[in-house]
Amino acid sequence: MSTITTELPKSVEISDSDCESYEKDGFLVVPNALTGEEVEELRHETVEICRGHRGAVNGLAESSEDEPDDEIIRRTLCIHQIHKISPIMLHYLAQSAMVEGLTKLIGPNVKCMQSMLFIKAAGKPGQAWHQDEIFIPTRDRSLTGGWVAMDDATTENGCLWVIPGSHSRGILWPQENQNDPRFDCAAETRGFPYQDEDAIPVEVKAGAIVFFNGYLLHRSLPNRAAGGYRRALVNHYMSAESLLPWRTNTSADTPVQVGRSDFRDIVMIAGEDPYAFKGLEDTVRPSVRRSGEGGCGEPKRPKSK
Repeated sequence: MSTITTELPKSVEISDSDCESYEKDGFLVVPNALTGEEVEELRHETVEICRGHRGAVNGLAESSEDEPDDEIIRRTLCIHQIHKISPIMLHYLAQSAMVEGLTKLIGPNVKCMQSMLFIKAAGKPGQAWHQDEIFIPTRDRSLTGGWVAMDDATTENGCLWVIPGSHSRGILWPQENQNDPRFDCAAETRGFPYQDEDAIPVEVKAGAIVFFNGYLLHRSLPNRAAGGYRRALVNHYMSAESLLPWRTNTSADTPVQVGRSDFRDIVMIAGEDPYAFKGLEDTVRPSVRRSGEGGCGEPKRPKSK
């Protein structure tokens, strides 16, 4: 995939105090990062993707052209790697305010390895406490989420909740299966020295971007609104100067050592790629994330001795 180029608008600025706040709390809200027209473009593209008009998505439910848009998109909770089939979603990996924030928070050289389109219609579950670095391990702790609000995100419709400062120690806390009806099939992070009462809701207006550290504990609750959605485009980024030991093929005839492993199905967002000599790959395809209301089963318990 080619590098995306963009110009930064003068109206979008990430100040030194913003960076200090991010370092302290592990997240930063940038309001009005997208225009109303850009938000509408993302919403329209969501419909096109869910209708199958942008290409194959593994696990996407079939639909007919005479079905209303609402009926089609509400079937899906989340689609991974939508930038692979949608030029519009590819463009928004490096929307101008996104690049401004990432280069201030991470550094001049930034790459993206994942995009996720959350639709989260009324009644859909949230996600239990987790840290993104558990799923996407970086070698330099530079993993950063860029969460683009396509709707107003509120406590009613399932906004993000974060525990400020929970990233600071750089500890990845243990995970267990959970069967909480509020959450999807992802495992839940437990054993950390914080309480639910330490969490705060991140309520934002459509068009905002929320940046958050890969070690930050965060979750979302179900969409309990009477109708509508809590749509969000969530991309993951890191320093291009670090290797990415993600999705290592340990069963290959010549397995790669973890210390040398470097996932190369990436998109350069800003600056230079120090590992450009390795070339790029196109290995991961778009797929629907299983919603799995009620979690993934009973929590695993230690065996008695």
